Amino acid sequence: MIDWLKSEWLKLTKNYYDGPLAESLWKDIELHYTTKDRHYHNLSHIFNMLKQLDQIQTKIEDLDSLRFAIWYHDIIYKSTKKDNEEKSALFALKRLKRMNFKPERAQSVEHLILSTKKHNILVTQNNDNAVLLDLDLSILGTDWNTYKKYISNIRKEYKIYPDFMYNPGRKKVLNHFLERENLYFTEHYKKQYEQQARENLSREIKLL
Repeated sequence: MIDWLKSEWLKLTKNYYDGPLAESLWKDIELHYTTKDRHYHNLSHIFNMLKQLDQIQTKIEDLDSLRFAIWYHDIIYKSTKKDNEEKSALFALKRLKRMNFKPERAQSVEHLILSTKKHNILVTQNNDNAVLLDLDLSILGTDWNTYKKYISNIRKEYKIYPDFMYNPGRKKVLNHFLERENLYFTEHYKKQYEQQARENLSREIKLL
C-alpha cells in the first residue's frame, strides 16, 4: 500500500514540484498519517479514497485539486481538537504555495478540505465537492464486519474519553447524519451506499 501511495503522490506532483521537494513532502505526509494515535484517519483511509476515485474520475472537473484535498484533508488530526479541518486546510495551502499551483485552485483545495468539517458542500461550481464528501463517508455504507472495524478504530482514537463521555457524543454525530435527507450527495453513492449506511448507523446506536 505504501509503495502505491508514494507512486500516486509522485505522479500527482510531477507537474508542480521539483523531484527533491516532492520526496520531502511525501515524507511529511507519511509522518503525519502514521503516528501511533492514528487508527482510522491514516494512510489506509487515504488509500481507500484514492482507489475509489480511480473508478469515477471521469466525472471530476479538477482532478488534481480533488486529489490534493484527499491527501491533505486529515493531515492534522487530534481527537481532542475541533479545528482539525481548519489546520489541515492551512497546512495544504502552505504546501501548495511552494509549487506552481494556481492560487484559485489552491483556494478550491482549501474549501474542499473545510467542507469535511460538517460534511456540507462549500464548492458549488462543480460536482467535485460532492464526490469528496461521498468518498470520505463511503466507509459508512460498507458491510457490517468492515463497519465494525471502522467503529472500533474510531473508538481507539477517542480512547482518552470514558464510555459515559464518548457514547453520547458519538450518538449525537450518528443521529445528525441519520436526520439528513441523504447521507450522500452523488447518485452513485446514494444508490450503492445509502441504505446500508443508514442500517449501520442505526445498528451502532443500539450498541452505544
